[in-house]
Order: sequence, then C-alpha cells, then structure tokens
Amino acid sequence: MFDYKYNSFYEVLSYHAKEYPSRTAYFIENRKIDFYRLKMKVDTFARFLEFIGVKKGDRVALVVENSLEFVVAFLAAGKLGAVAVPINTFLKEDEIAYILNDCEAKILVSSSKFAKNTQNLMEKTKVEKIVWEGERITLDENNISFKEILSNLESHEMVRYKPNIEDLAVIIYTSGTTGKPKGAMLSYKNIFANIYGVSELMKITPKDRFIVYLPMFHSFTLTVSILMPLFFGSAVVIIRSIMPFSNIIKQTLLKKVTIFTGVPDVYNALSKAKLPWYFHWFNKVKFYVSGAAPLSEETLKRFKKKFRRGKLLEGYGLSEASPVVSVNLPNRQKPLSVGPALPGVEVKIVNEDMVEVARGEIGEIIVKGDNVMMGYLNRPEATVETIINGWLKTGDLGKMDEDGFIYIVDRKKDLIISKGINIYPREIEEVLMKFPNVKAAAVIGVKDEKGVEVPVAYIEPEENSDIDESKIKRYLKENLANFKVPRNVHIVKELPKNATGKVLKRVLRERLKEERSL
Repeated sequence: MFDYKYNSFYEVLSYHAKEYPSRTAYFIENRKIDFYRLKMKVDTFARFLEFIGVKKGDRVALVVENSLEFVVAFLAAGKLGAVAVPINTFLKEDEIAYILNDCEAKILVSSSKFAKNTQNLMEKTKVEKIVWEGERITLDENNISFKEILSNLESHEMVRYKPNIEDLAVIIYTSGTTGKPKGAMLSYKNIFANIYGVSELMKITPKDRFIVYLPMFHSFTLTVSILMPLFFGSAVVIIRSIMPFSNIIKQTLLKKVTIFTGVPDVYNALSKAKLPWYFHWFNKVKFYVSGAAPLSEETLKRFKKKFRRGKLLEGYGLSEASPVVSVNLPNRQKPLSVGPALPGVEVKIVNEDMVEVARGEIGEIIVKGDNVMMGYLNRPEATVETIINGWLKTGDLGKMDEDGFIYIVDRKKDLIISKGINIYPREIEEVLMKFPNVKAAAVIGVKDEKGVEVPVAYIEPEENSDIDESKIKRYLKENLANFKVPRNVHIVKELPKNATGKVLKRVLRERLKEERSL
C-alpha cells in the first residue's frame, strides 16, 4: 500500500526534535512549545511511567481535557510500548470504570476537572496510580501531580523497547450507541495508513497550522488534528474548550490556522454566525474538514456561500477504520457526497450476502485497507462478525456513483421498514433541516399499536425561537410521500448527543419507550 517511513509516533517526534528542534509544535493559550522541548517532556514522563512499572503492552488510560499533557502522556506511553486508551471525558464514574476494567488499565491520567468521576476509580478497577493534570489538593504515593513530574526536565534517551509498526498503539472505545462500548484496537500501521491517505489529497506541509478544539479523545481529532500534524511537523493550536466559540474564531485568525477540523454542529453555527468584517481579510484557512456525522444540505449551501476561499471537505469514517474512509477531493466535490475512498482504501457497497451491488443501488458500506482495525478488544465473536476476509462491515447504508463518490444513506440499524417499504431517516431529516429555525433533527422508527414500524421525528429549535407543530406537519406532507411523513413530531429543547454532536437515537428510543409505559 504505502512505503511506511516510521514504526511509531515516538519515532516521528524524535525525527522532528533532532532535525527541526526550534520549530513550533504547539500553541496553547499564550505559550508555544517547540519540538525539542516537547520531546524533553515526553521523555521525562516516559521515564516516570517506566519507574512506576509501566512496560510493553500495559494500558495507560487518559481522561484528560484538551491540553499539552494529553499529547505528552499519549506519546510517552507509546515510547515504552504501552497502549494509550483515550476515554470520553463526558462519561460518568461507572462508565469510565467499565472501560478501565475492560482494557485492564494500569495507570490513569486524569484532569482534576473530572475528579468527581475519576478520583474513586482505584477502588473499582485495577488502576494502581492516578496522575493528575491541573490543580489537585490531595496528593500521595498513588495520586501524583503531572506538573511535578515535569518540573525537572531531564533527557532520558534510552529506549528499552522499540515498537513495531504492526503493534497495538491505541484502543478507541466506540461511543456505545448500542449496548456497552467496544474497544477498537488500532495499530501504528492503521493510523499511519490514514495519515498517508489523507495527506495525498490535502498535501500537508510543515507550514500548515491545525486547530484542536474538538475533544482529543475522539478518533477523528486524534488522527487528523494531532497525529497527522505531528507526522508532518506542522504546528497545532490547542483550545481547551469549544466555549466561548468566539475564542476559536479569534485563535484561528491570530495563529493563522490553515487546516480547520470540525463537526456538522460547528459548521452549522459558522454558516449562521455574524463574523467580524475583518474575518475574511485575515482568514488563512484553506481546508475546512468535516467528520463524525453527515452535513445537512442546508448547512453545505450556507457555508459555501459565506466562506468562498477555503474548501469545505466532508469526509466519512468510523473508529474501526482509524477513522477516515473517504473524503471529498479539494479539486472536485459533489453535494451530499462524502467523496471517493481514501488512497489505499477500498470501498464496496454490498447486499446482505456480501455481494457487491450495481452503482447507484443502496447497500451496506464495507471497507478494506491498512486502516482497518486489528479487532475488538476481548470480543473475538464481534470481531469475526465485523471483519470478514479483511473487509470491515461498517453498519452504514450507502451508495456509490459511477465516479466512485460515496453517499451515506443511513445507519443500517436506523433503517425503518414499514409494511415492507424502506424508509431512510436521514432523507426525512434533510427535509426537516430546511424548515426555518430548525437547529437539529432526528427521526427514529417505532412500532405503532398494530405493530407496524413508523417514523417519529424529534426537532431541536434554534435558540430563542419557536416552531409551530401544525405548520411543520403541513410542510412535511407537502414535501414527502405519505408513507415517509412522521406519525408524530416532538419539539424538544435539546436532542441527546455524544461528544462530537452525533444525535444518540438509542436515547430517544429509550425515552419514548419509558413514556409509553407510564
């Protein structure tokens, strides 16, 4: 596939620290850190981990907000051949405990900001020590300050174990939209394959600057906004929080960001935002990359009209594919398409028997390439069901045109079959998003009193606006075939979403089930 230059992320860091020591690696708040100092920090933290007994194969879990410490801990674990396990910082104590027990984490690095959900985890798991990022009042032999570990920077060059490119590098837990989350095991090669593929399209150089405000624990952010810039020696602007959003815009201008990554909620907000008059004068962004969930047609139209210089590239992926599968081409894009497969990645649309369907027909998207995960941790049966002859079954329904451009239709599990007719929720959601003052929409399938599955819609209005239920029902009847019109339309203050803004339809189904049982 590719001629891989490095075996591990630490090798990449070592190269830049040696060849370009004074080049800026990260901007954070009013500080910046070059590659030489970054490597010093990583070496010091790796030495600490080694001192407390971390070795090859051990799991180092991270419940850390966006920070330099996240990057340092992640890279330090890899230096020792240990496996980093970034964990969703929005999870509660028992949810985090489940993941720590599932991966048998030995060390936990946690931001003190999340102490409420992490400080008691040693009692529920096999975690031996917690390293605290941020201010932490109570410290002892098992609760250690990250700041103190790095207070005396020393260079510890000795590496007792050099990772192989085929080794397990990171375990990314799926968001758990159905059942308990599963750990997708990603090797160095898996992630490097993604980096090589994306870079062939976008032509990243050391002069590019990325911005990270989406959670670092997410596979999209980790690969595209942290590890890809590291690979090319590009600088990254770290933003601790998405709020206030005006700060993201400010830092994009001040730090001359050229690669802006986001999710549909962000681009929807940007397309409607009142930007200062000077924004377009000083904006250096050449690519706006969108992932994690599909962009609506309305958002695409508004954004392209407002931002004429930079290209909005919508992509598609999943954690099990490290995560990018496809992305629109900078010189050729198609509305509502997520582009052709990434270089080095094969994509097919197949039927239930894994037989490829004709172009334009809907089927399940399957993926093959060096980016496909090693498997699910502790889930051999789930792995065998998901990866067949090297092909990853994504669970997503889509179609492919004659040019190889992919169109996502829906999640396979979200497909509504009403009286033998297929109804695709995303199609209804697209229509809903065109209605005035609709911020977000979700459609789920539920069984009526006769046992027939019917669509039900949920709408989240824009802030400080009202939506007339009778008007939207009339609108739907005018724009959709009768069998697609939702049986009920619920106006809710806020839709349940995960960390990247993807609507959690499982939660909506559970809520509706509870309401019906009352």
